[in-house]
Amino acid sequence: MHTLEPHYTWRAYYQAESDEKSPFFGREYSEFYFTHAIYDHLIHPQWDDFGSETLFIKIIYADYARGVSIIEMLGEWNDCLFNDIMFFKRNVLEVLMKNGINKFILIGENIFNFHSSDDSYYEEWFDEIGEGWIVGLNFREHVKQEFFSDNLDEYIVFGGTLDDLDDWRSYTPLRLYFVIQNEVAHRLNP
Repeated sequence: MHTLEPHYTWRAYYQAESDEKSPFFGREYSEFYFTHAIYDHLIHPQWDDFGSETLFIKIIYADYARGVSIIEMLGEWNDCLFNDIMFFKRNVLEVLMKNGINKFILIGENIFNFHSSDDSYYEEWFDEIGEGWIVGLNFREHVKQEFFSDNLDEYIVFGGTLDDLDDWRSYTPLRLYFVIQNEVAHRLNP
C-alpha cells in the first residue's frame, strides 16, 4: 500500500497545504519517511490524516468560487468501529463548507471496505450543503453495496456513468467537475 500515492498531476491547479482555507494548510510532507499505516500496512506520506485510524484522504482540488472540492480517499471507511464519518465531517468537511464548498466529489477507488453505523452524519452533511451535492466516483462494487444496504445512497450519488470515469486522472479538475455536474443535473432533472 505504500506505493499508492494521491493523484499529483493536479498540483499545478491546487495544493491543500498552500490553501489558507484548507484544513491541511501549512502541512509539510516527506517523500521518504512513512509515518502512517492502515493496520500493519505503511501508506505513502502524501496522504492526510484527519483523525481516523483506517481512512486517509487528500484534497486534490478545491474551487471556492464554484463551491467544489475533489477528495481522493484511501483505506477502510469504518463508521461502525471508528466513527470515520464523524472525524471526516468535523475535521475536513465542515472547514470546507464554512468556506463555501457545497459540492463534493469523493474518489473511492482506493476504499477497500466500508462498515456503516447510522446515517445521522450523512444526513447532517447532506442537509448542510443546500443546493449542493455529494458524488462517489469509482467506488468498488462491494463498497457501494454497503452504502446501498444502509440507504446512504440517499445522500451520496453513485453509479451509472460515474463508474465509467476510470480515466479521471487524464482530465483537468474543471473538466471532471463539469462532467460530474452535468451527470448530477441530469439525474436530478431528467
